[in-house]
Amino acid sequence: MKFLLDTHLLLWSAVGSERLSTEARRLIESQETELFFSAASIWEVAIKDALGRADFRVDPRLLRRGLLDNGYSELPVTGLHAAEIGLLPPLHGDPFDRILVAQARVEGFTLLTVDPMVARYRGPVRAL
Repeated sequence: MKFLLDTHLLLWSAVGSERLSTEARRLIESQETELFFSAASIWEVAIKDALGRADFRVDPRLLRRGLLDNGYSELPVTGLHAAEIGLLPPLHGDPFDRILVAQARVEGFTLLTVDPMVARYRGPVRAL
């Protein structure tokens, strides 16, 4: 199964945070899953780290490299992904979360999220 992880799950998995649920840890560590991260998540980390957000205190270059080194695949943002946002209901205003939902829909991946607002989207979104 192919999973796209939301930004918080990426950060938590990268540092081995205890905030990861048992289910999230099981899915991330399973040999039967393909893990993806979006270029939009790296962009989000870069912006929020530069703004001084305490929950995003990580070098985005190091995060990206670490994810790649640990078997994650990078998913670029395409025009098709951007166009898909227009088909999403206005459930959530965060543009980073909306592009992740759109990418999961276009690519046929399941988006894993810890955000209850994101989990309200229909389609391939799974709350952990």
